[in-house]
Amino acid sequence: MALDRELVGRSYPPSAVYEVGRAKIAEFATAIGEDDPVHRDVDAARAAGHPDVIAPPTFAIVVSLEAAFVVLSDPDVGLDYSRVVHGEQKFVHHRAIRAGDRLVATTTIDAARTVAGNDLLTTRVDLATEDGEPVCTATSMLVARGEA
Repeated sequence: MALDRELVGRSYPPSAVYEVGRAKIAEFATAIGEDDPVHRDVDAARAAGHPDVIAPPTFAIVVSLEAAFVVLSDPDVGLDYSRVVHGEQKFVHHRAIRAGDRLVATTTIDAARTVAGNDLLTTRVDLATEDGEPVCTATSMLVARGEA
């Protein structure tokens, strides 16, 4: 089934607040093999000009992935998740994510199209502090493989 182009521009309510903790940043850094001390040591982060430890750039997926699932549960979208593969992911950082941030994610459908029988759905998740300061924009494209 081809995606409805009327979905483009649809935004969903903001997520619950995600509080970024030092331990979560350290765990993520370890998981991806990042050994820069700014991800674990407050003094090293402050020496580098940050108010607290900072997350590796791809840490944004921790918050944005869950927020993007709201699209998959939308019956108007109608993607067969058993046929979905992740086609693309990118992050635009407005500033580093840091320990103590209280982030809210707002998800929007940026594009919906069908190419060669495959549905391509692009979502944007805007991460901001609960006070509204932009932190990161995460964009991902999902590909729902066609039947043929």
